[in-house]
Amino acid sequence: MTFTFRRALTATAATGVLLLAATACSDDSSAEQPPSTTSVSSSAPASGEPPTSASASPSGSDRSTPMDIRVTIDGQEVEATLNDSPAARDLASLLPLTLDLKDFHGTERIADPPRKLTTENAPVPQAPKTGDLTYYAPWGNLAIFYKDGPSASSDLLVLGHINADADQLSGADRITIEAAS
Repeated sequence: MTFTFRRALTATAATGVLLLAATACSDDSSAEQPPSTTSVSSSAPASGEPPTSASASPSGSDRSTPMDIRVTIDGQEVEATLNDSPAARDLASLLPLTLDLKDFHGTERIADPPRKLTTENAPVPQAPKTGDLTYYAPWGNLAIFYKDGPSASSDLLVLGHINADADQLSGADRITIEAAS
């Protein structure tokens, strides 16, 4: 009798938890659905993916919300921007930085910032393009791509873009990154 009562009590509690979870999920999804279907993301309208909400763009690696920075590569100033992702803002908090670069994998130049950057609210992964300034989270290093990178990875966060040609980027030995005045 005690076993049957305990079993019934456990089943009732489990049903209550499931009902509460289902109710919470249905309430959240109906509350969140309208914003995500009414706002169109500027970064991928032709991809066939559902549009994202406006509140998701600033935390992603939206290249249309840049922060200007001043970048000097081997003594030559080039135009550059950081996106508005948390990791890019964290990098901006470390500026000014001067870093020695080394080649990695015949695709990118890498350097170690003074500390690891935040990866909270990481942007949607995207494949890096020539000129992209990125952060590889597992190693904690910055990378500047002088060739288009491989497919998107959640470990590689695009932080911004440097407007320099591939030849200049591929031979870069030293980079200075400063806040724009």
